[in-house]
Amino acid sequence: MRVLLYGSELSAATAAAALAWVGHQVQWLPHADAPWPALSQVDWLLSEPQLRARLDQGLAEGTLQIIGQLSEAAIPDVIWLALSPAQRRAASTLLEDPLLADQHGIVLVNNSTFPVGETERLHTLMGAQHTSVALPDTLEEGRAWDSFTRPTRWLLGCDDATGEQVARELLRAFNRRREVFQCMPRRAAELTKLAINGMLATRISYMNEIAGLADTLGVDVEHVRQGMGADSRIGFEYLYPGCGFGGPSFSRDLMRLADVQLQSGRYSALLEQVMDINEQKKETLFRKLWSHFGGELAGKTVAIWGAAFKPGTARIDHAPVLTLLEALWAQGVTVQLHDPAAVPALRAFVGERDDLRTFTHDPYQACEGADVLMLVTEWKTYWNPDWHRLALLLNAKLVLDGRNIYDPEFVASCGIMYRGIGRRADPKTF
Repeated sequence: MRVLLYGSELSAATAAAALAWVGHQVQWLPHADAPWPALSQVDWLLSEPQLRARLDQGLAEGTLQIIGQLSEAAIPDVIWLALSPAQRRAASTLLEDPLLADQHGIVLVNNSTFPVGETERLHTLMGAQHTSVALPDTLEEGRAWDSFTRPTRWLLGCDDATGEQVARELLRAFNRRREVFQCMPRRAAELTKLAINGMLATRISYMNEIAGLADTLGVDVEHVRQGMGADSRIGFEYLYPGCGFGGPSFSRDLMRLADVQLQSGRYSALLEQVMDINEQKKETLFRKLWSHFGGELAGKTVAIWGAAFKPGTARIDHAPVLTLLEALWAQGVTVQLHDPAAVPALRAFVGERDDLRTFTHDPYQACEGADVLMLVTEWKTYWNPDWHRLALLLNAKLVLDGRNIYDPEFVASCGIMYRGIGRRADPKTF
């Protein structure tokens, strides 16, 4: 099929590479905010496993062409939109272009996270001679290629047989292992995407509330988590307490769901509470640090491991580390931060500062001369550190684990005080 793909999101780059890989003729028009010369150099694209290589493969084989404006495009069979919520107007402008007005039978695939009902509105702009489907973005950043080419599910919103047939053919190569399409009306698919992320965010925030209570009661939250997860009605997924979630999609979808509620005349106290809890949890490590030193933080040096909002990505959108850094700097703390991928994004966001030193290779460099180590992003390189080395490097011999990835008793046995989210252990004295 001839596919015109519009957008500069991760979902756009992944769809362009994957559809070209299986033989579709893809013309990719990046959004004007991020044209290809700039987009090709961004850290999240370069660090996403396999993606840049697959794009280069499509360009070399001729199944993928990157264009700079719509006038360069051939008449497509499919228009695939992968835009950010802020780019809704750009979608309308594209679909109202005279180049497409006199065509018939084009199928619009809306892969953007727009308000519920937006696919129907965009279809109206195209005209009744075309059709449309909603295909909400369900990619997992850090493994976008795998989640597109070996999907667990596609939420396919369609209101006519033609749209469903074309969408199935377009994605047939990724639907061979088993049936992955969940078909439903367009509005239902759009709302389902938001509802899923709302549910996952609620589980995380609820677990963080329980972790806070466990801290107060002197209970190890790991026992509580294991007990809850063993209940078949609950399960273990998204039941890990931590120092808050972030990311361009997860946070954005939660706010979008709250907006949908508000615009429909329904105020969601639950979603507001979920978001409030998450923002509060981003300050958890700072509050633990404040408590340990009795508020005397000026002049301290804190090592931070991890800046990205999740392992496997170079992005810091809504990342907990941003809130943490603001709190630390307000108290006169110097930060030494290591992250294997997200340092350029962090530097671009905060600028040059005398109270920030960054490292991308050896994590222990960030700990030299530091008083405390904070674990913020659970990159695999941080899971099994040399605890005896850290005990020598950290002046206060304190580790604040924002992801509960360490064994408190083992850390304490190495002479280090451990404070996690609802977990703690002190070195034994004899």
